[in-house]
Amino acid sequence: MASNNFIDYVKINCRSGKGGAGSGHFFRAKGLPNGGPDGGDGGRGGHIILEGNSQLWTLLHLQYQKHLIAKAGENGGENLRTGAQGDDIIIQVPLGTIARDAETGEKKLEITEHGQRLILTPGGRGGLGNDHFKSSTNQAPTYFQPGEPGVDEYVILELKLLADVGLVGFPNAGKSTLLSVVSAAKPKIADYAFTTLVPNLGVVAYRDYKSFVMADIPGIIEGAAEGRGLGTRFLRHIERNSILLFMISVDSNDIAAEYQVLLSELEQFNPELLTKKRLLAITKADLIDDELEAEIRETLPTDLPTIFISSLANKNIMQLKDMIWQALHAKE
Repeated sequence: MASNNFIDYVKINCRSGKGGAGSGHFFRAKGLPNGGPDGGDGGRGGHIILEGNSQLWTLLHLQYQKHLIAKAGENGGENLRTGAQGDDIIIQVPLGTIARDAETGEKKLEITEHGQRLILTPGGRGGLGNDHFKSSTNQAPTYFQPGEPGVDEYVILELKLLADVGLVGFPNAGKSTLLSVVSAAKPKIADYAFTTLVPNLGVVAYRDYKSFVMADIPGIIEGAAEGRGLGTRFLRHIERNSILLFMISVDSNDIAAEYQVLLSELEQFNPELLTKKRLLAITKADLIDDELEAEIRETLPTDLPTIFISSLANKNIMQLKDMIWQALHAKE
């Protein structure tokens, strides 16, 4: 998929609807020229609402939708008639979408579930009609409330992909190949750096019809946290993964050192990433024998669950799934 089809950041002007004014009407009928107040309330202005949709994985559909303008509520009428509410605008977004105030950066809301609806920009309340203000001392109130104004603000929508497992590694570590083998995802695969220019999601089938979601994040290079290579643009997607699966090729000159560099880049970007569960997969393991595998293991941290795999040779792929599933469901 072309990189311009993956959009994970948009800025939108949101204008919710103004509330309708209450009515100052008095009841009039033949034989009753001086009836009491019967002004109805104004209708609420339209909200702007975000709704989670698990079938979406990009904000592409909002890239050119720079303004969202909800309708105003209608004014109240006679005979206690309430004005109609302004139509809400409902925008579907991928799971993992965060809305922020564009000026302050403050988080407004977060969409994490399919069908979840949250009000992004509330419509103005409708004003009360004059019927609400009658009393024993004021039988004929002329006062009624205007509707409250809507909200006019700029909002940033930012997507952080929701996945159970995030693949972390340098370019050509075999992340895309693994995702293509264990899921129906079809990431671009080639023998050069930065094959993956956009995150890819895949649903991995597991035993007894279970499944989990895996995300292939574009390759990290040393200095990514400082903006080199693809920079920090995609590092934020790793923040939402439950488990980080580090992937390093047996072609590496120093697997242990490469692992430490990856950890350092994540720590510089967000130290909280180091609190996530970590697994290590050594890829292209069909190229080495058992003796070399044992030598490599001796150089790695003893508390880091490690497995040697080959996506092309299907070596230990089921065992890797078992390791991931156990880590996902292990009690803290």
